[in-house]
Amino acid sequence: MRLTLHVWRQPGPELAGVFVRYDMADVSPDMSFLELLDVLNQQLLARKDDPIAFDHDCREGICGACGMVINGRPHGPQRATTTCQLHMRSFADGAELWIEPWRALVVDRGAFDRIIQAGGFITARTGSAPEANTLLVPKRDAELAMDAAACIGCGACVAACPNASAMLFVAAKVSHLALLPQGQPERATRVIGMVAQMDAEGFGACTNHGECMAACPKDISIDFIAQLNRDYLKAVVRRKPQAVRADGGAA
Repeated sequence: MRLTLHVWRQPGPELAGVFVRYDMADVSPDMSFLELLDVLNQQLLARKDDPIAFDHDCREGICGACGMVINGRPHGPQRATTTCQLHMRSFADGAELWIEPWRALVVDRGAFDRIIQAGGFITARTGSAPEANTLLVPKRDAELAMDAAACIGCGACVAACPNASAMLFVAAKVSHLALLPQGQPERATRVIGMVAQMDAEGFGACTNHGECMAACPKDISIDFIAQLNRDYLKAVVRRKPQAVRADGGAA
């Protein structure tokens, strides 16, 4: 295969960026997208040029580290597929590929970490794990919790949303704990705290475009956003007449 890559190159956040063209020949259709970039970087290093910087870790669609916009779509054209799982056989011979980073998160996902720290945990007693069968969970709830827990925090939902909203990510993290018995003690404080932190990070509001679900490599449903909204409203009502500050605490 022959491919033409247009890669966004930017020396730093204060400097202007530009798309740089690279012509690739003898590309194997069985090569993954990140392997393609590995080959290109080897060629750049051989020419003593700066290699292309991109995030990656497991390369198995699990860690959520990889991610780039390929021809205008987060993670590329193949549905429910991370960038590291995308193979070159998904593209036609002679195709032109425009490659750029997430526009909202760029290469810093620290905002996601701070949202998790605001409430994405439980205060279960540590020690040996209890017998699983002693804590009964309805089958439907268990399956929904697993669906929500599939979120890998890659940021594709933010990159695809025209408002740069993080609602699908937050909804998945809130919902998978809210559906399980272990997550009930902090259910109200969790949703208020994580939504407040999301707002503080400057993410946009959700207006139900559905682009987040279409771009998600794990097929997380926007139904979880509806579940988050219900939990949030219940939590706010239960905390009245106390006012709720912007940081989620009681005034």
